[in-house]
Amino acid sequence: MTDSKLDILAISGSLRRGSFNTALLRTAQAMAPDDVAIEICDYSDIPLYNGDVEAAAYPAPAARLKARIGKADALLFAVPEYNYSLPGVLKNVLDWGSRPSGQSAWAGKPVALLGTGGGLGTARAQYHFRQIATGLNMHVLNRPEIFVANASQKFDKDGNLTDDTARGLIGQLITGLRDWTRRLAAGA
Repeated sequence: MTDSKLDILAISGSLRRGSFNTALLRTAQAMAPDDVAIEICDYSDIPLYNGDVEAAAYPAPAARLKARIGKADALLFAVPEYNYSLPGVLKNVLDWGSRPSGQSAWAGKPVALLGTGGGLGTARAQYHFRQIATGLNMHVLNRPEIFVANASQKFDKDGNLTDDTARGLIGQLITGLRDWTRRLAAGA
């Protein structure tokens, strides 16, 4: 970690152009304190994980992703919920970032989660993500938990989050992730 701005890499579990979860990451960017920089990752060019592809030649898009993860001080994931779990595209990113075996880019990284969706606002998917994060040795910030329910009612036509409570929680989450990352770096 540098003495300048904390570098947070934000990853949305949705590739959809009008994704509400990606909109949450844009909200986080806008609400970040002056000493935090948040970059939203575009991983749309990463192929599906396949051990044969990995063995033949590790794909350049996956290598770029791993390098960027390595550079980041912390990670922020927007986790949609598909069929009571996280989407396949997000799991694919997690898989590529953990390969080859023993060379995971995720290990030791401070992480925060948020998400928006239907009635439970991605609670089940985020809890599933936490299980995976444990297996990948990520350090997940526990609070606040952000499950923005009824997404279609919480954003305006331009994709701006209109829920003041959620906006306040996102501000707390980014500040918490900043402080958590600094504590971990200091060995506390």
